[in-house]
Amino acid sequence: MENVILIVHLILALSLIAVVLMQRSEGGGLGMGGGGGGAMSGRAAATALGKLTWLLAIAFIGTSITLTIFAAENASGSSVVDRLGVTPPALNETATPAAPDGDTLLPPSPDSDVPLVPLAD
Repeated sequence: MENVILIVHLILALSLIAVVLMQRSEGGGLGMGGGGGGAMSGRAAATALGKLTWLLAIAFIGTSITLTIFAAENASGSSVVDRLGVTPPALNETATPAAPDGDTLLPPSPDSDVPLVPLAD
């Protein structure tokens, strides 16, 4: 079922792109000159392509919401750790850091036997 809705969603997306590209430009979109009061008129005439655009857009949003609901149902109650198969440590266990093998990340103290290497100029 989810695959069917996904295919319908992709078809709607491609159809919506095609219908929007077929429409006539109203001008003034990116500062380009165009027709005289297309964007400033009270109400533009509803063309067949305009109605089809609205219909496809509403259907596209509907399939988007449906796919979101399916994804939420599939992900409920699971986490990334569950999907990886790694068991997290129990809450009452305390993790002890591993002791270094004599190699520490701290700088050497002045009284240690480790020679300090001067920086090259």
